[in-house]
Parts: sequence; C-alpha cells; structure tokens
Amino acid sequence: MVPAVTFKLLRPDAVVPRYMSDHAAGMDLAAAIDGPRTLAPGERAAIGTGLAMAIAVGFEGQVRPRSGLAIRHGVTVVNAPGTIDADYRGECMVLLVNLGQEPVTIEPGQRVAQLVIAPVVRVEVVVAEELPGSGRGAAGFGSTGR
Repeated sequence: MVPAVTFKLLRPDAVVPRYMSDHAAGMDLAAAIDGPRTLAPGERAAIGTGLAMAIAVGFEGQVRPRSGLAIRHGVTVVNAPGTIDADYRGECMVLLVNLGQEPVTIEPGQRVAQLVIAPVVRVEVVVAEELPGSGRGAAGFGSTGR
C-alpha cells in the first residue's frame, strides 16, 4: 500500500506539491508569500508554502534544498533536511539561507524546496554504563577515509 499525504491549502495561491518526473524522490514546494522576498547574503527567512498536511503515521516529511537554487544562487535549507512529523498540522515553512555573495529574491509561486516522504523507525532508548565494542571505537571525523 502506498502511504497517503493529505494537503490542506491555507491560501488560494498555495501550490499542491507534485512529482516533476516519473522517478523523482521529492515533490517541489513553492513559496506562498504576499510579494517578493529578498534575502541578503547570510540572511535567513521562513518562507511559507500555504500548505498544511497530514502525513501517514510511521512516516515523516523531509524538507530538502533544491539543487538549482543551491548551485545558481547559494540558497539552501538551513536545517536540511527539515522534519515534518506525522502529527504536525501547521503550515509547512521552508527555512532558507542565502549562502551566496549577492542578494536573491524569492518570488511568489517559486519552487523553493523539495518534500520527500520517508519511513521513520522509532527505537527503544537504553542507557548503559558501557557500550559494546566496535572496530572503529571512538575514532572521529575522517578516521574511516583514505
């Protein structure tokens, strides 16, 4: 069975996400904003999508950057991937940051992020005084690369 995501349009200009190709992993999220919003270099902003959603229990929504915005303008999602929990019913906001050198203007209706629906595994939390050993141990960043 394919899990369903039910969308509620909070604004008349909200764009219902859709997959842009037959094998796309993510659906595009578009800005539902009252007018253009310019992000200065280093500036962050919460961009509304005008959408609320109900995600099936056992799944999450992952808000991810769009590669075109990233490569052309240095705009990405601050908390990538942002997580939308299955029990959240508020507006989906995209937290963008301009990492580029020039101001970037986000226009109403512009595609600003991708939404990927992914399964979630909940775990049992166990506290212990010792952890089981492993071949890597406590070695940190770069310790497994060559």
